[in-house]
Amino acid sequence: MESPRGEGEEGLVVVVRNKQVILKDYVRGFPKEADFEIKTGDVRLKVEDGSGGVIVKNIYLSVDPYMRLRMHRPQPHPSYFSSFSPSSVMTGNGVAIVVDSGHPNYKKGDLVRGITGWEEYSVITTPETLFKIQTTDIPPSYYLGILGATGLTAYVGLHEICSPEKGEYVFISAASGAVGHLVGQLAKLKGCYVVGSAGSDEKVDLLKSKCGFDEAFNYSKEQDLDAALKRYFPEGIDIYFENVGGQNARYSAAQHETPRQDSSFMVADYYHLYPKFLDEAISYIREGKIMYVEDIVEGLESCPGALMGLFKGRNVGKQVVRVGQD
Repeated sequence: MESPRGEGEEGLVVVVRNKQVILKDYVRGFPKEADFEIKTGDVRLKVEDGSGGVIVKNIYLSVDPYMRLRMHRPQPHPSYFSSFSPSSVMTGNGVAIVVDSGHPNYKKGDLVRGITGWEEYSVITTPETLFKIQTTDIPPSYYLGILGATGLTAYVGLHEICSPEKGEYVFISAASGAVGHLVGQLAKLKGCYVVGSAGSDEKVDLLKSKCGFDEAFNYSKEQDLDAALKRYFPEGIDIYFENVGGQNARYSAAQHETPRQDSSFMVADYYHLYPKFLDEAISYIREGKIMYVEDIVEGLESCPGALMGLFKGRNVGKQVVRVGQD
């Protein structure tokens, strides 16, 4: 509900209720929904004079596995991810609409992507971290997945790290996830033979019927993963794109002669490739060469449950929360 406050017609300032997802405290092990709380406060929809910041209304929020690492207490050794602050709003990538701006590069109504809060409205004090969304024929939520860090991870991991060649054999674990289903389709575009593993028959069917994988199997039904992979790759694996770790990785390392893997790279080190990647990815989407899968849930209150679902295999494709209307 909006409650206008101010002095006179020109001095009118709109204050609205702002629902937020708060991290209660540092988390040990896997997070639980009880580690979060939903709070509601007020936010002024007017930037402070001379601040240079922007205020945005969030539309889509990205839910990503790395967030678990940021919920842990800071460690003495250096880490790529800084920890969230207890009793503060969760943050992550989002798509939003500018509602007020003190920055010359942004105006009211601009559609942007970048780091924002798990809340209905966010005050962005460093808008240089935001990017305008210029395309109008592609769903804005795609910029949190196939056209964002998720897509760039798939692109860099396959093309820059693994360097596939036509006819090579590619195995992808957790292949129905946000990154995996894109890697498989990119590998097919390079002429590779692609097999993926997933955790349900429905996901297996998606990989084969929608994403164009040559084969896929339900790892939960395989008593012997070594035997399963030997069945699909009797001549060995050339490229192993590992998304989860564990037994699949041990098979690959033990049974084959050093298959190329996407091990230990930070996608941020490859952001200089983003313009090239973006042009290619948009072309693939427009030409129907890639089928992108999103798992969209509704409402800010769904954020904690959506995050928990990532670690239980509930999502299919990229997990996104819709907070507001496009």
